[in-house]
Amino acid sequence: MQSFDTNGPFQQNYKFLIGSILPRPIAVVSTINEDGTNNVAPFSFFTAVSASPMIIAFSPMIKSSNGEMKDTPRNILREKEFVVNFVHEDIIDQINLASTELPYGEDEFKFSGLTPIDSEIVKAKRIKESLIHFECKFRDRLSYGDDPGCGQIITGEVVKIHVDESLLDSGRIVTDIYRPVGRGAGNDWILCDHRIERERLMKAQIQK
Repeated sequence: MQSFDTNGPFQQNYKFLIGSILPRPIAVVSTINEDGTNNVAPFSFFTAVSASPMIIAFSPMIKSSNGEMKDTPRNILREKEFVVNFVHEDIIDQINLASTELPYGEDEFKFSGLTPIDSEIVKAKRIKESLIHFECKFRDRLSYGDDPGCGQIITGEVVKIHVDESLLDSGRIVTDIYRPVGRGAGNDWILCDHRIERERLMKAQIQK
């Protein structure tokens, strides 16, 4: 087994992160730019935090290209709200296009061919082609630095959930209908087309 120090170039650490933490769920975060235009960007450093209150978190890093904060966190810190849209197999190519680093104010909805629809509570648009949307209010930010490769944690409280009716069975989301997608290392995307089951041994299970 080889061992590596983590105090070298951040690119090495990044490769170990994305090559080890697999598969990673994708938060496609939509926000409103300062000039009122739409912004959409996918982030695969993303997870659930709390069920009550319902909190999610994602981690946009400082841009490696120019050392600036990405548009999405800039917009969230200003507007205090955002939408998390989820990815399924049919929209992989469009979401991949939305990851393109466009000039500030250029609409990723138009660039990627995704369709913006109104949210009910927040101003940021939802992605029509996505089957699940979380409308979020900004809660917290924790920063680990301002240099290229530095990360931050942004949390949002989910204030409205939208789920396509086709995914639901007795209030639960059916994975085989949803067909979620994760990210891997490099250019890899991971399909959730094969699962196994193991009975959990805890006394109380919410998911039963």
